[in-house]
Amino acid sequence: MQAVAFLLDAVAGFFCALFLLRFMMQAMRVSFAGQLGDFVVRLTNWAVKPLRRVVPGAGGYDWASLLAALALQLLLGAVLIGLAGAPLAADNAVPMVLMFAVRGVARMAVYILIGALILQAVLSWINPYSPLAAPAHQLTRPLLDPVRRVLPPISGIDLSPLVAILLLQVVLMFL
Repeated sequence: MQAVAFLLDAVAGFFCALFLLRFMMQAMRVSFAGQLGDFVVRLTNWAVKPLRRVVPGAGGYDWASLLAALALQLLLGAVLIGLAGAPLAADNAVPMVLMFAVRGVARMAVYILIGALILQAVLSWINPYSPLAAPAHQLTRPLLDPVRRVLPPISGIDLSPLVAILLLQVVLMFL
């Protein structure tokens, strides 16, 4: 039973990350023209396209992608609670699964940002012209620009990604 729960969590986490990445890439105006964008779109179209008929984008946000991530987390929460076999009253189960889903989506969004910050930092040292460098920069720029205003580069070394990762770790403590 534990192996099944692990596999379900891994697969749902992968697709939830892709749905959230699609939402975040569109919200931060990251180009979908490269390999990363094509990968994300091809693996998420099966759910996002039908959802767009019901939930159109508004305000520059792809609400269908966010809804797909939340729905997947809701489904995962319900299945994991069902697999655990915990006796739950119907009035307790729904809020518990909803809280699990919202928390899961929020934590996944923070993990995506931390991963993008680490990727951007490593690529800036190794290969700043990598095809992943531009999307990582565009994804993290809204987070790093305010930190850079407070903490400019010191002797040419930019500490803003480190500060941003530390702040995101603090956010994770509250989620």
